[in-house]
Amino acid sequence: MEIHEGAAAAAASGDTVLDFSRLNLNTLNVDSVSDERKRDTRQLYLNYNRLASLPSSVSLFCNLEFLDISNNRLSAIGEGITRLTRLRTLIAKNNRLDEFSLPKEFGSLQLEVLNFSGNRFEEIPLQCMKLLRLQSLSLGGNRLKSIPAEIENLTSLELLYLGGNLITAIPPEVANLPYLSYLVLCDNRIQSVPPQLTRLHSLRSLSLHNNLLTYLPREILSLVHLHELSLRGNPLVVRFVKEMTYDPPSLLELAGRTIKSRNIPYYPQDLPSNLLRYLDLASKCPNPKCAGVYFDSCVRQIKFVDFCGKYRLPLMHYLCSPECTSPCSSNPQSDASESEDESSVPAYRLQRVLLG
Repeated sequence: MEIHEGAAAAAASGDTVLDFSRLNLNTLNVDSVSDERKRDTRQLYLNYNRLASLPSSVSLFCNLEFLDISNNRLSAIGEGITRLTRLRTLIAKNNRLDEFSLPKEFGSLQLEVLNFSGNRFEEIPLQCMKLLRLQSLSLGGNRLKSIPAEIENLTSLELLYLGGNLITAIPPEVANLPYLSYLVLCDNRIQSVPPQLTRLHSLRSLSLHNNLLTYLPREILSLVHLHELSLRGNPLVVRFVKEMTYDPPSLLELAGRTIKSRNIPYYPQDLPSNLLRYLDLASKCPNPKCAGVYFDSCVRQIKFVDFCGKYRLPLMHYLCSPECTSPCSSNPQSDASESEDESSVPAYRLQRVLLG
């Protein structure tokens, strides 16, 4: 079926909208569309058809701002789309696209919203990492195994939806997205959350349900705007882990600890540059009764923190040595007031913690 059978109905949508969805189209013949109409069209709907590739004739709609090509049979998007210099939203859900389906210059588009959910991507195409105006990126329900470090290039991003993939790790570069408000990573294979995410000061919602998490970094308490945290379906620990692993510190670390904990003065002319950099990496022990520091050698311990007076979340806690007692009780049933971290979380901070 060609497009002119639906042209009359589409015209009724308004001069700036052309709706050719659900017409069983195999191709796009726009001969019946006037040049003026092509020029005036801002939104074009081609969803729910049988298109195998994006027709080059789409480029004739030179002022197009919104394009929906979802639910077709697309395995390729041709070079013609790169001529749509005003395009801001591209919806291409539920097709057969993969990382080889996009034109080389796809990154030159000025897109703000891009939805590739329900396709066959095993990697996020590097062309997408050049869309510097992108505010919303959705690649849910694909076959992604990782998130590229180049994600940090998308500094305008507000929503990142990568649920329903095969992702095993969150790269720390995600923390370099200053406006990210919604991060959806549910239904993956993620085993840990990098503490760098504490730099996501705009984050309001973090969806991590149905992963392989057993604990969270204690730095998550620093996400001051986080209102929703979804954790259901994770093998989060349900009892305090008493076993502590600890590798004895090296002579280098012992020397560094002594210098830092005793505030021994040193100057750039006193030490080689590599030792100066090393001393800058010192982390203060979180126990308020301890003045110690640590570098590479520390005790990892699970501490339960009470959120909203209802849920106790297991957070990873670090101590400088086995002899340094934790500031909170090791009993998971201990009163919430015994934890300094718990008392520092206002009731309004996390309005929804979804564990079940």
